[in-house]
Amino acid sequence: MKTLLVAVLWCLLFVLAWPLALLVLVLWPVLWLLSLPFRALGIAVDVVFALLKAVLFLPARLLGHRPAVA
Repeated sequence: MKTLLVAVLWCLLFVLAWPLALLVLVLWPVLWLLSLPFRALGIAVDVVFALLKAVLFLPARLLGHRPAVA
């Protein structure tokens, strides 16, 4: 559904301003490649926080506490 919406919006942009639409088509992969390091950094930060949470809650789990099912 999201892909269809993006395609329709791009076609509309192509009809209204075709040079801008072609520029978007060319620059989109470049912007995607530039965003990859930031995505990797976000995943790394998420992993660090998950590890910190696991270490902090380890004593409670060893004493038999079970987290509530959400």
